[in-house]
Amino acid sequence: MLGETPGSPGPPPRSSAEGRPLSAPPILLASTSPQRRAILGQLGIPFEVVAPSYEEHGDDPVEHAAGKARSVDSGNQPVLGVDTIVRCAGRVLGKPGGAKEAAEMLGVLSGRTHEVVSGLCLRTDSWEELDSETTLVTFRPLTAHDIAAYISSGEWRIVPGRTRSRGWAPHSSSASRATT
Repeated sequence: MLGETPGSPGPPPRSSAEGRPLSAPPILLASTSPQRRAILGQLGIPFEVVAPSYEEHGDDPVEHAAGKARSVDSGNQPVLGVDTIVRCAGRVLGKPGGAKEAAEMLGVLSGRTHEVVSGLCLRTDSWEELDSETTLVTFRPLTAHDIAAYISSGEWRIVPGRTRSRGWAPHSSSASRATT
């Protein structure tokens, strides 16, 4: 932080005129995703889950994130909307309809580099910030056994259209930042 020296504890917490610590209202998370809840929880960010009323059309994750955040009545609390897509071999891989489709998607990802693109919208009634992040993920070639093991793990149901970097994930990744 500006003006801090290495090892310093940082600036003192903000406080009210009465000396009580100030606390921001919790972020409204415009998502019912367990993964999104887990991320905010791990970061220690106070939040409340509000199901968005937004129907996705097209493949733009920033547009979807904004649509989700804008669909929530916030009462001027900050609202966070996020959406992620996977793009490989010129197509967007969505949520598989079943184990067979999930196995076919893994076949498409096998031995290739694909993009995981996340769109983000953080907004209140008076301001809005849009951003995106693209991570390049390269899968090693997968065997039929690899694919069968992943399908039998059931993880494809938890993280539709993508794999996680924890647990089963035969890949390496690198991030590149893109601001919209």
